[in-house]
Amino acid sequence: MVKNEERDKWVDYLRATITVLVVAHHSSLAYTTFANFNKEAYITSTHPLVDSKRWIGLDIFENFNDIFFMSLMFFIGGLFLTKSIAKKGAMIFIKDRFLRLFLPFLLIGTLSNLIAHFPAFCVAHNTLDIKAYIIDFFTTEKWPVGPPWFIWVLFLFNMLFALTYAFMKRTYKNTGDQLHGLGNQPMLVFLSLAVLTWVLYVPVAYNTGAGKWTGWGPFDFQLSRILLYFGYFMLGAFIGSSDFHNGIFAKDSRLVSNWKLWGLLALAVYLILTVSGEKAVLKNMVIQGIIPEFSAWMIYYTVYVLSCTLTCIAFVTTFRATVNTPKPWLDSLSANAYLMYLIHYIFVIWTQFFLLDIDTPAIVKFTIVFLNALIVSWMISILLRKSSFAKRYL
Repeated sequence: MVKNEERDKWVDYLRATITVLVVAHHSSLAYTTFANFNKEAYITSTHPLVDSKRWIGLDIFENFNDIFFMSLMFFIGGLFLTKSIAKKGAMIFIKDRFLRLFLPFLLIGTLSNLIAHFPAFCVAHNTLDIKAYIIDFFTTEKWPVGPPWFIWVLFLFNMLFALTYAFMKRTYKNTGDQLHGLGNQPMLVFLSLAVLTWVLYVPVAYNTGAGKWTGWGPFDFQLSRILLYFGYFMLGAFIGSSDFHNGIFAKDSRLVSNWKLWGLLALAVYLILTVSGEKAVLKNMVIQGIIPEFSAWMIYYTVYVLSCTLTCIAFVTTFRATVNTPKPWLDSLSANAYLMYLIHYIFVIWTQFFLLDIDTPAIVKFTIVFLNALIVSWMISILLRKSSFAKRYL
């Protein structure tokens, strides 16, 4: 990605860390207890490959990530937009986003998914027929998008932002100014974000189903969360219209200085969500007639929203409070995070494939997959970005 020296390191390091969590997230999916594999169309499986070795600890880890990390990614994706479009102008901004987001999504994303999903086809159909695989990839599997779904949705949000910026410029500035001083009102920040998250997520998720995806070909997206992601993206754009690192996210603000408390609260609420789910607390209350089913769903979704909100705040404030000096390895990870995101799926699935018949615990397999995918995608990214074109746009 293009390095902007005006960016604070803490944001770059936060984005890079979430990318690492994305790699770990996908590395865990073959080993969760809820994993299932459909040989007729592996795209409908919980993951392109599913191992016989499972561990509930990876369910807890995967669910933790799933609650918050893509919302936070979209928030970060909006942070620098107003400054970028003001500097470049709308047309150059759109061209830049087309080259940096849409083309990599369509070209690198499609190629990486073609390479990545071949083991799933082999397991499902017990054949190495490449021609049959390619036909199946674009027909039966309907052009799997894989992790790059985030890139095309981010591109779409960027286009909506660019096309409306001229009409909303004053709104961005005024809203940014109003948000600037909220760093010393942490409870207001928390409650406002929680309400925003609830309104954007719960009604859609309840009516469509929390796991509902839709789309056309590679342009796939999670229907239940699309408003949530757009809301966090726009929130990032509004906050980014102000001097946020000296305003709402100032190091000496009450919001940031309480970063340890946010972390503890985030862990506590996720623990409540996890334990209540494993013990089927709400389900049993419905069965026993203690509460209506609708009320049970609203309680569950509200705790879910609180977990998402607190974890996002905890990650933002922790990185703002603790990142003080540059670290070469984090600079490298940050510079290569985007390309790693685009290609890591190849190494995740192929490593999971080679480990399928090895009799070792799920946590060991997960660790091997994660470290191999992370390191190899990192090293390949470093090599590819030696090209001036790749270094500029990836």
